[in-house]
Order: sequence, then structure tokens, then C-alpha cells
Amino acid sequence: MGTFLRTWREAVSPAEVGLPTGTRRRTPGLRRAELATLAGVSVEYLTRLEQGRDRNPSAQVLGALADALNLSLADRMLLRRLTKEADGGDPLVCAAAPSLSRTARPTIRAVLDHLEPAPALVVNWIGDVLAHTAGYERLVGPIGLLDDERPNLLRYLFADERARSAYRDWDRVADDLVARLRHGVPLRDPHLAELADELTVTAGADFADRFADLAVAPRRTGSQQIEHPEAGSLRLLHETFALPDEGQRVIVHLPADDATAAALDRLNGRRPGALRAVGEAG
Repeated sequence: MGTFLRTWREAVSPAEVGLPTGTRRRTPGLRRAELATLAGVSVEYLTRLEQGRDRNPSAQVLGALADALNLSLADRMLLRRLTKEADGGDPLVCAAAPSLSRTARPTIRAVLDHLEPAPALVVNWIGDVLAHTAGYERLVGPIGLLDDERPNLLRYLFADERARSAYRDWDRVADDLVARLRHGVPLRDPHLAELADELTVTAGADFADRFADLAVAPRRTGSQQIEHPEAGSLRLLHETFALPDEGQRVIVHLPADDATAAALDRLNGRRPGALRAVGEAG
């Protein structure tokens, strides 16, 4: 980990991060003091990290360093993995951790069947997609949301570059998802801590600042604007139904206007009018 940080510090020029180049520089890239200032840490602490004398930096420190060095997503993930290896494994694994649901009950899946062709899904408390309708797959499959073996709404939104092109109102969607994560899960939940640490490193301030903001409350209803590669611009409303005993939520997306309703019908191969627009509340 220390070698990784030092190598990147020496590879980033002052000009790349908005600092004056100067004429008398013995360091090929950034000085330690410059990187420490950009990341908001002390020079002494950065020195300990680079020398391997501190092997357990917080996710916030890693995210700040990654932001300061303009690391790509792949390099952020590598930095996180190197840190976990240097610390001797995953410190968040806990034998007493509460069980996190990974499947949806058959009765809930049956409810989804009756919701076709509406895009609907079941998620657990950290945003893992557990089940969904065929209509949801046709909506989000082409934008890459279901590409991972275990799809997760937050991981896609913050760590997949396609998300910013797909969601025209990315900031609002991000605010809502993080508020739901922050307020809907016990603060000391190890699954929450693991995901939050991961995204703090891979997404940096975009996630960390939202996660630290307790003032934003989650909304049960809301809207999204999606740029779909096949159906064009879609304006959707969503309604959320809690399943508290399961630690899960059912989210149903509905067309907000006639144009979106018609586009979803075409996408689903249904006759016009299979889905009807639902006006937003005033």
C-alpha cells in the first residue's frame, strides 16, 4: 500500500492538481506536503503510510487521497484491496453480525409476477437487488445496472461510469439512495459499514459527503429521469413498500407521462395502454 501511494504521488504532476510547478523541484511529482494538504492529512501521517508504519487508514483518508491523486475507479479498488491485505484481512467480519437477506420469499416473487409489465424490484437494506420483474430487467439491463453477479443500486450509481449518463438527475438519485442507506440501517451494522467504506474509497467525496449528511431524509416516493439506449428519455415515478420483517423493500416504477408509458409499452412488446401514466402529486 505504501509503495502504491508513493508511486502515484510521484507520477502526478503539480499542474494536474492545480498547483504551481516551480523551478526547483527534486521530486518528480508531488511533494509529500502537497499531497497531504490536498488530502487534508498531516505530512507525518502520510509519511507513516508510505513507509508502511501505519497499515490501517480509515476509508475517509483513503477516499481523500484517491480524490487528491485523481485515481481511476480501478486504481481506487486496488488501493482498497491493498489496504485490506496490509491490515490482515477484513476487519468488519463479525460472527455476531445480523443476517442480511440475499433472497426474496416466494410470495414476494409472486407479487412481482402480478406487477408485470411494471418495472419493480426487491432490495435488501444495503441496496442489493434480490428479485425483479422482466419489465425492470428491460428497463435497467441496457444501462448496465444488472451486470454484476450481485447487483447493488448504490454500487452501480457511484462506481459505474454509465450511471451518470443513464440518470439525468444523478445528484437527486444519489441523495435519495444514500439517505435511505443512512437512515434505514442501524449505524453499527457491519454490512452497512463494509459498503460505506468501499464506496468512500471508490467514489470519494461524492459518496462520503452525502453519507456524512444526517440532514437529508429518505423519501418513500420520488422520480427519476433515465436516458434509455432503446426507449429514449423516460420519466418515472417510484413508490416504496417496506417489508420490515425481512429487512427488504419493494420498489415499483411507474410512467410519469404518456410518452414514457408508450415507450415502456414498446420496450416490453405490449399493446399501447398496458401501462398508464401516473401524474406526480402537486
